[in-house]
Amino acid sequence: MASRAKSRNAPVGHSPFEVAGERLPREKFSDPLVTADGSERAVVGLHKLETLWFATGTLCNLACANCYIESSPTNDALVYISAADVARFLEEIAGQGVREIGFTGGEPFMNPGIIAMIEDALSRGHEVLVLSNAMKPMRRHEAELLRLRESYRGKLTIRVSIDHHTQAVHEAERGPGSWQPMLEGMRWLSTNGFSLAAAGRSLAGETQEQALNAYRLLFDAEGIALDTADPARLVLFPEMDDEADIAEITTECWDILGKSPRDVMCSASRMVVHRKGEPSPRVVACTLLPYDPEFDLGDTVEEARRDVPLNHPHCARFCVLGGASCSA
Repeated sequence: MASRAKSRNAPVGHSPFEVAGERLPREKFSDPLVTADGSERAVVGLHKLETLWFATGTLCNLACANCYIESSPTNDALVYISAADVARFLEEIAGQGVREIGFTGGEPFMNPGIIAMIEDALSRGHEVLVLSNAMKPMRRHEAELLRLRESYRGKLTIRVSIDHHTQAVHEAERGPGSWQPMLEGMRWLSTNGFSLAAAGRSLAGETQEQALNAYRLLFDAEGIALDTADPARLVLFPEMDDEADIAEITTECWDILGKSPRDVMCSASRMVVHRKGEPSPRVVACTLLPYDPEFDLGDTVEEARRDVPLNHPHCARFCVLGGASCSA
């Protein structure tokens, strides 16, 4: 993932992407059925499962200041998911028209079974999207990745997290020395003809046009072939802080905003997580909310095909008002 919200239960580091403003009133996002002012809360149904995500684990080679799911070299709150468990879920969705399988972390390439999982999904005809920081864990798998690229061509996409188009801001989030290895990883992917994408974040005071142009100049200068005008190739996520005030989404908001429940990613995706201490993986509504019991939908994809009340600040800030989605 590109970043995380500042969790109520996690320490907060300084971030150039921090959300400014008033703190979230306690009464907001407290009832799954109604908002703080008594309005009917918006609910999203699973229109069609387009993407099934797998959280490969929260262990990562980096400890970013603001990681969506609190990944770090020591956090194993989400344990490594096994290739056997991935296969079980892939078997469950066989023949259901699921287009894309996504792998996120943590750093997915730290999971010992990642290549087997990717190949299993590709061999079943799915497109595969892997979110990575493109550093040493990914580079250890170069030979296997080249084989998969050759066998499945454009079906495998690696999306690299680059927090900003400047080294200073990127390293303020990801730590000193994280910039050059990331660019080298991106160059390796580009030079070797991989389907390559990037994920950055919106910085306050910087327009979308300015950011896209700056990323274009960076990639051109670094010899990285990536079409920044294609929103599937360069996505800019909003920064989230679940303690910063944000409007709740009511059923009336769809008409007010000119949007539909089908615009929200939980209308088309689910994620499989294996939380530490639990006997088996679970299916959750959202890639951003792996720990919240309110968004835990069951043991199987079929069980998880139920409606999702938009009862979290991320629902508003990232999906509805931010217009973002983790899927390609």
